[in-house]
Amino acid sequence: MKKININDLMKWKNEGRKFATSTAYDASFAALFESQEMPVILVGDSLGMVLQGHNDTLPVTVEDIAYHTRAVRAGSPNCLLMADMPFMSYATPQQACENAATLMRAGANMVKLEGGDWLVDTVRMLTERAVPVCAHLGLTPQSVNIFGGYKVQGRDQKNADKMVRDALALQEAGAQIILLECVPAELAARITEVLDVPVIGIGAGNGTDGQILVMHDMFGISANYMPKFSKNFLAETGDMRSAVAKYIADVESGAFPDDAHTIA
Repeated sequence: MKKININDLMKWKNEGRKFATSTAYDASFAALFESQEMPVILVGDSLGMVLQGHNDTLPVTVEDIAYHTRAVRAGSPNCLLMADMPFMSYATPQQACENAATLMRAGANMVKLEGGDWLVDTVRMLTERAVPVCAHLGLTPQSVNIFGGYKVQGRDQKNADKMVRDALALQEAGAQIILLECVPAELAARITEVLDVPVIGIGAGNGTDGQILVMHDMFGISANYMPKFSKNFLAETGDMRSAVAKYIADVESGAFPDDAHTIA
């Protein structure tokens, strides 16, 4: 696989070419994904749930993410590698810069932050200092205690309109990717249409430019639960490499997510 960068994703968006993304946490699975030409990998703070067995992502530390980022980069030298900024690691722009530097030194090409327009100053500071940013909107798991659980976001018009404004503000501040989680498909398609940067969805329909799944959900082995919008590709194929290839092909063709794996 050739080395992937943000320009490739921008080109694909402009061409209408959809792309697949997955989480990974170690060198072996990262190498498996690269062998199937997975262009983008996220070292997600989801590791707190699928690896560490917690009920949410809040216990994950910057050191945890940096450790797994080094491992994934060793296994996949050519993917565009995103790393999550964990809970309270970017409470201020200065703190965000210091912690993002740790993750970039570990091998990340981009960091991901959860939040709306309150992140504008942070995103601007990071990008001015050569740290690319993916901004995560919708269901932001670090806010689970604010939301009162893992709930769909943006169903009503007021919150939907605010999410559109937040996405535009974050793009204007310098965010190069927007990730939408658990939002109605119509809203996700609307945001994808108005933005110039690529939009990656999870539980957001197939109107986005890309899709992401937690690796363990793709293989049907998550320790806690299987989200409705996820699909066990291993059950269909019986082989991990074939499962990854099937996932990538179905995303690129628009076959995944279908109506059964979409939030209306």
